[in-house]
Amino acid sequence: MKTFTKTLAKNLFLSGAIALSPLLATSQSMAADDGAKVVYHVDFKDPTRYSATLTSINNILNYYDSQLMEADVNLVFVGFGLRFTTNDNLAKTPYEAGQALLERRDELKGRLESLMNTRNVKVYLCDKTRDEVGLPQAKVFDGVQFTPSGVAKIAILQSEGYSYLKIQ
Repeated sequence: MKTFTKTLAKNLFLSGAIALSPLLATSQSMAADDGAKVVYHVDFKDPTRYSATLTSINNILNYYDSQLMEADVNLVFVGFGLRFTTNDNLAKTPYEAGQALLERRDELKGRLESLMNTRNVKVYLCDKTRDEVGLPQAKVFDGVQFTPSGVAKIAILQSEGYSYLKIQ
């Protein structure tokens, strides 16, 4: 009787596992097919590092496109990142545009606009940073959305399952 009970329990376990395996496989494949949910954080002043961020965003979008998967990409500017969201030189502020940015501003702006307009990248600027230097919203590039707190926006996106990325 003991052997019969063990055999029965083993068979029930195996048949249950086999019955559940398609559900598990479906659940796992659905998660992969959902694509990428990422948030990039820009709080630095180096134009070369910012350029690498834009390249990284383009690369992740290209990869997921090649896999026929969606990518939900967000870019949040905080602090020195403000420099990359306006043509204003931010003179006499801690975020004043340096020569390296002035030389590359048009190129970087064009790449950002392309990501927003053709690749559906959502871009946010920390209103706290913008307010700190008195930059009017009208001087921020078209398509950039405002969020009361950039770091809070990043935390909220992370709590919603977005992966945090920051180019070093």
